[in-house]
This record gives sequence, structure tokens and C-alpha cells, in this order.
Amino acid sequence: MSAMLDLPFMERALVVLLALSLVAGVVGVLVNLRSLEFISDGLTHSVFPGIAIGFVWGGRDGLFVGAMIAAVLAAVVLTLITRRAVSGDAAIAIVFTAMFSVGILVVSRQTDYAGQLDQLLFGRLLTVTDAEVTQTLSICAIALLLVGLTLKQQVFRAFDRTAVAAVGYRTLLLDLVLNVAIALVVVAASSAVGNLLVLAVLIVPGAVARLLTVRLWLLFPLAAGFAALCAWLGLTLGFEASVTAGIDLPSGATVVLVLVAGYLLVLLGRVAVDRMRRPAPATARPEPQPGTVTR
Repeated sequence: MSAMLDLPFMERALVVLLALSLVAGVVGVLVNLRSLEFISDGLTHSVFPGIAIGFVWGGRDGLFVGAMIAAVLAAVVLTLITRRAVSGDAAIAIVFTAMFSVGILVVSRQTDYAGQLDQLLFGRLLTVTDAEVTQTLSICAIALLLVGLTLKQQVFRAFDRTAVAAVGYRTLLLDLVLNVAIALVVVAASSAVGNLLVLAVLIVPGAVARLLTVRLWLLFPLAAGFAALCAWLGLTLGFEASVTAGIDLPSGATVVLVLVAGYLLVLLGRVAVDRMRRPAPATARPEPQPGTVTR
């Protein structure tokens, strides 16, 4: 571990992953409670054109600017669509496939089409710069601030939308704040694990926390802690495989794979515990035969 952190690029990668673990753990629990996985997928794809345009326009320096603009626009559009469209899922699918296609068309105009697309889709965790670390930390802080200021209302909204509106909270504003926070997590994670793998970072920790506890406020630290542990394990596994075995594992994909493997282990453990706690079926008493007398 110390040898890994002696390398500046590994230290930067770990800082980025830990920041993402914290914000994705908190935001991901709300996504899980409100079953917003499909909207999150739509935001992931909708942010891609901004990432692509920013990358083409200003290189790595322009990536975050383009992504931030696309994130805010996508969050507003998808929030309004899900509230007003006749078929919300169909509308979201149309929007995010169209936006993702726009991003690919933009990138395809460049000479190094394959190389740039690979970086945008699958990330470049080990090459993040100091400036990108600062940008990622800033974006994560904004997302946490948005959720933190409305956390009580967001949890209330997750369980009873009618009651939230009845007590005077603005559900449209709450939906918009949460969707913007989700989009910001997508922006922050895209440079690390890539646009295609962001959804795992956002969804898996919250799903694991729901398997581990039914205590509401314990969900958030459990999700963040699980994400941080898997981030460290995934980064360490990729480093050890490269140094000791000469196997070059993509760091972002390795972290995501560890997240999914951790989820499967927790799921199997939860199934086993539930089976052990399940009471044994009562033994049925034999039916009396015709002609017999029972007391």
C-alpha cells in the first residue's frame, strides 16, 4: 500500500476515488430509495455530448466545462420530461440515445477518433492531473452541498410524494436538485471510470446498503464506506497485478468490477441470513380418519 501511494499518479487516483465514494454513497442511496436508476442512466448518456464537445473544443481542460453545462441542461430537461411526458420511460430513452449519438458524432470528427472515444467512455484514472483532482473535489462538494441542504426533504419525498406536497415542499424543486446532483456525480466520475461505467459507481453502493440494514440514516455511511473500500481494493488489485504479474488491468474497470463482486457477496450473504432466520414450517397434524373419535 505504501509503495503504491509513493507514486503521485496513484495518490491522485485514490483521492479522486475516495471523493467519488463519499458523494456517490450519499446520492446513490437517494437514487435507490426513489428507484431513479433509469433516470440516472439517462443523465449518464445525456452528459456525454458535453464531455465530448468540451474535450474536442478545449482538450482535457475543456472537458469539465462542457460536461458541467450538459449536466445542468440534461438534469432540467429530464426532470421536466419525467413530470410531464405521457410515457416518462420512453421519453427518457429517446432523449439519452439522441444525446449519446450527438456525442459520438462530435468525437468522430477528430482524427484520433478511436483513442479519444476510448478515454471518454472508459476513463483515464491513472492520468488525472492535479487540476482535475481539484475540479473533481469541487464538483463532489457542490453535489454533496445540494443534497445535504435538502436531505430531510429528499428522504421524505422518497417515501411519500403526496405528503411532501401537502406540507408545502416543492416537489419540482426537490426533483431538480437531486437530478442536478446525480448529473454532477456523473461529471465527476467520467474522467475516472469513464462515462459507461459511472452508473455502477452511482448505483451499487446504495443497493449494498439496502441489503445490509433497514435503518434509514445508517444507509448513507454504509454506502459511502462500501464504495471507499471497493475503490481502495480495486486500485490496489490493479497496481499489484501490474507490478507483480505484469498484467495491465484498466483501473476504472477494475474498481467497478470489485464493486459488483462486493455486491454479489453481500447479496449471497443476505440470502443465507434470511434463510436461516426463516421459521421452520409447522408440522401439519394428520387428519382424523372417518369413524374415529378425537378428544
